[in-house]
Amino acid sequence: MKRILTKLNKAFDHRVRLGIMSVLVVNDWVDFTFLKDTLELTDGRLASHIKALEKVKYLEVRKRFVGRKPNTSYRVTEKGRQAFQAHLDALEELLKQSK
Repeated sequence: MKRILTKLNKAFDHRVRLGIMSVLVVNDWVDFTFLKDTLELTDGRLASHIKALEKVKYLEVRKRFVGRKPNTSYRVTEKGRQAFQAHLDALEELLKQSK
């Protein structure tokens, strides 16, 4: 059991980061507002968790203007996709061991 726990990725320990990654792995680019509304978070809370995922290079950020409004979008990197899948695999293994 302890061996399985070491496979869990600390970057995904928090439910908000797990939620962000869950949304991003099934979408191409997702903007800040969509993430905020979907996960029902404040701007600051979402921004801090995005920053943590960006720091480990699990997210790519795109800043642009749509019309005259600034728009920030995110997508998962290949490194992030692999790390998230490994985390999910470890969770599945943990669940199987718990039966």
